[in-house]
Amino acid sequence: MDMFSAGDTAWILVCTLLVLLMSIPAVAFFYGGLSKRKNVLNTIFLTFIAFSIISIIWVIFGYQFAFGSDINGLIGSPTNFFLQGISLDDLNGTIPTLLFVMFQCAFAGLTCAIMSGALVGRMKTKAWIIFVPLWACLVYVPIAHWVWGGGWLMQMGALDFAGGAVVHINSGISALAVALVLGRRKDTSLIPHNLGYAVLGAALLWFGWMGFNGGSGLAADGLAANAIIVSNVSAAMGLVVWTILDTYIVGKPTILGAISGAVAGLVGITPAAGFVDVFGALVIGAISPIISYFAIYYIKPKLGYDDALDVWGIHGMSGVWGAIATGIFAVPAIGGTAGLLYGNPNQVLIQIISVVATIVYSFTISYILAKILDKSMGGMRVDEGEEIGGLDSNLHKESAYNFNS
Repeated sequence: MDMFSAGDTAWILVCTLLVLLMSIPAVAFFYGGLSKRKNVLNTIFLTFIAFSIISIIWVIFGYQFAFGSDINGLIGSPTNFFLQGISLDDLNGTIPTLLFVMFQCAFAGLTCAIMSGALVGRMKTKAWIIFVPLWACLVYVPIAHWVWGGGWLMQMGALDFAGGAVVHINSGISALAVALVLGRRKDTSLIPHNLGYAVLGAALLWFGWMGFNGGSGLAADGLAANAIIVSNVSAAMGLVVWTILDTYIVGKPTILGAISGAVAGLVGITPAAGFVDVFGALVIGAISPIISYFAIYYIKPKLGYDDALDVWGIHGMSGVWGAIATGIFAVPAIGGTAGLLYGNPNQVLIQIISVVATIVYSFTISYILAKILDKSMGGMRVDEGEEIGGLDSNLHKESAYNFNS
């Protein structure tokens, strides 16, 4: 029988706010700083509106379909629409069910906000506002159920502590699909207009990520402590390794590279945080930036896709590595499941299946949705003049910097 724990509840309340912080303001500032000055407000707006739309959908029916009683491993059985019937005393483990609903709401909103980074500078606001709820219903909710809500990947034994597949691979590959439909920007250079904003956003992400991973065991215990330790060391290793790559390849360290490496390390450790020890975290954190660096500076130019702020390059690619690495480094004494290094090579196969399933499903549905919207609304992309002039002035009639006022 579930027993209420004030300690667990207090911890997950804090973690929920930390995950919310990762979207507003962290992703908003991170992406806003990386964008061009003429598009900073639009870039920030994409995060705010996405998180708001998801928050509404989640409490009306999204949570119910994601975490309701399993139907054939594919989706949850919807009950408690508008959260009706869930009382203040209902428990999920040792915490109130309503708290679990909000914790998961923050994850859903964050995932959609992350996706926006690939699309900045060229997508109509109306198209994004229509795409977000459709994507949430058809992509995020089913995958959340598959992995966390009792669906077929959970039944298979796929490990995803805090969102390697559900959050990072999902947002990364969906972003890539929509970016392919939108096409390349007129100016694809990445020259951050305000690197200070981006550093602030990355620092807040690092801070918030401790709740993102640390709260995913839904308890204030040793597993939460381990998740925070391995998350922090993976981020630190990611930052150091990317800095080394920059110094060796470019000839000088960059703050943009440093924060990119930290985020890559955090992404890589996300699925593994509740299953690996410090050794595994150090390896995951070291390899994540190498994979993302290669994806951004070698694969992207070769294939020619325009992933504006490298959502697929960092979240997608490091997420894939992290999910597979979980199957390699999982320590039975920590998460209860052994990985390859502890005599269970089958776990790697299960992790690969979860990665492939997420990529195929997310990409296919996101691409189809984007194509339908593109055809039905006369194109999802802004006019050439609006793109060149900037989305802040053309779509919002606002400017981030009024120097003459």
